[in-house]
Amino acid sequence: MNTLGMKGNWKEISGKLKQRFANLTDDDMLFKEGKEEELMGRLQKKLGTTKEGLRKLIADL
Repeated sequence: MNTLGMKGNWKEISGKLKQRFANLTDDDMLFKEGKEEELMGRLQKKLGTTKEGLRKLIADL
């Protein structure tokens, strides 16, 4: 997912991810401008997936 798409819909995406994965916290879902890679890394670690797998998961929501 590109940065603009993530930024525009992040509240909706993060809500859906937290519903689907109970182990995600609000801190895991923090989105800061310019820190997209850090966010993706946190989510990859928590969900045990690859970057590509995470992108597909987000795109499928």
